Amino acid sequence: MGKRAASEDSVKAKVRGSASYQVELWLDDDDEPAYNCSCPVGQEGRFCKHAVAVALVVTDPGADPSASAEAGVDVRGYLEGLDHYVLVDLLVGRAAEDDIFDARLRMDAARAGGGSANPAVFRHAIDEAFVVDDYVGYREMYDYVANVNSVLDSLQDLVGDGHAEQVIALAEHAIDRAEDAVGSVDDSDGWMSGIAERLHDLHHDACLAVKPDPVTLARNLFDRERHAGDLDVFFGAAGTYADVLGDKGLVEYRRLAQEEWDALPSLGPGQEERSYSSRRFRITNIMESLAALTGDVDAVVDVLARDQSCAYQFVRIAEVYRGAKRYEDALAWAEKGLALHGGSDSRLVEAAAQEYHRAGRGEDAVRVAWDAYDATPGLRTYQQLAEQAQRADLWPDWHEQALELLRKRITQANKQPTKGRASPWSSYGLDSSTLVEVLLFDGDVEQAWTEANGAGCRRVLWLRLAALREAEHPLEVIPIWQAEVERRIDAKNNQAYAEAVDLIARVGRLMLAADRAPDFSPYLMKLRATHKPKRNLIKLFDERSW
Repeated sequence: MGKRAASEDSVKAKVRGSASYQVELWLDDDDEPAYNCSCPVGQEGRFCKHAVAVALVVTDPGADPSASAEAGVDVRGYLEGLDHYVLVDLLVGRAAEDDIFDARLRMDAARAGGGSANPAVFRHAIDEAFVVDDYVGYREMYDYVANVNSVLDSLQDLVGDGHAEQVIALAEHAIDRAEDAVGSVDDSDGWMSGIAERLHDLHHDACLAVKPDPVTLARNLFDRERHAGDLDVFFGAAGTYADVLGDKGLVEYRRLAQEEWDALPSLGPGQEERSYSSRRFRITNIMESLAALTGDVDAVVDVLARDQSCAYQFVRIAEVYRGAKRYEDALAWAEKGLALHGGSDSRLVEAAAQEYHRAGRGEDAVRVAWDAYDATPGLRTYQQLAEQAQRADLWPDWHEQALELLRKRITQANKQPTKGRASPWSSYGLDSSTLVEVLLFDGDVEQAWTEANGAGCRRVLWLRLAALREAEHPLEVIPIWQAEVERRIDAKNNQAYAEAVDLIARVGRLMLAADRAPDFSPYLMKLRATHKPKRNLIKLFDERSW
């Protein structure tokens, strides 16, 4: 642990781990312990090992909480007593050993020099902060981001010092370097998104301070938004920079966007793959941003309606109209989407059903849900049908129809020859899995069991049924767990062997509950004989004295 300072109700310390971190512990207004640490874990709001270390030290009854780890060493006093030139040499020597410190020192010197800031010094500092020699791992990201933020602090100070015009170019240089670096760092905690947000704010603040030519700025922003990298710093620039662009800048932005937009073809059903192009995605977002600025709902819809290749586009349009309380238009577009795409997207079915209910047309809402279920019978479409029918107080009428549809399809499938059904709990091909799923959703476990025994179902459903029924019907589910034991053993790895042994024990408990305890010993003997070559499995048997 490094230095620490304490008062009656708080303590601050520097803890050295893989890097140096600042830790603070204190009592809040309710005299409850509170904490903060600059490490990645601490920044997530969790009580990290560094905070634990500080807490252990300050609660040690034999420790002096006001003392530092370097007891008796007054570093500040020592530095204050140094000759000026010695202190300068000390700092210059440190700068020679640390590129980031050197760059920050040069930046501060450039700022302190007054007059025009030297862009080369700041560009060098930016390059040093963002450079990645190989790869920045998770543990190094805190220090990496801290160095970047240190440089951005100096750039922010430049804005306040009257050098905002230079900061615009420097911020753009930093954005380019950040885009270069993002693919070579572990950004699982989203640090680079925070850097991107800060770079956007820095650039915007500098533009606000300088008020550059709006037409030139519009062209620059449009080009950067159109060709943005992974960080997308200028996403939605027309909206976020509207206060700087003004009317002239926005007119130019719209002109540039409209020119590209007009060259973009409309998309209809069956052309969904074309909507995924980067070019189309970016210009569409730009046009959406510009349309949103007008406050004209129909202008937003006109942009969205250029792409009707997928059902979700109609959901988005319905949501836009719903937000404007234009419910008839929302329903009309939802119906158009259903006509073009059917009920393949549950979100579109939900959007149409919601507007039907709003208009007092509950039966139509149910009919839409039924069409989707009839086209693709499954648990999801069944649940959606149940929701809409219950809302319209029509579920009893539709419930049996929904189950009967599944039974008819199972019967039709079973009329065709199938191959290889080794046992009723290991099904092949078409079976009653969907019917079992919806019956379990209904809470009808016994009927689900009956249907499974009639036409079979997926293994995971047999296991679920076994778990639900074993308390009252232990004898009936024993074969299911025994089949699962064999499946786990066949996986031939230690984890699977451990799982198999747990399941064998479960079989033993079920045999006991079914008054078939004498059957367990022969079952074990058969397993040992069959799987004798699997030494790691047999060891687990021996550990249980089987």
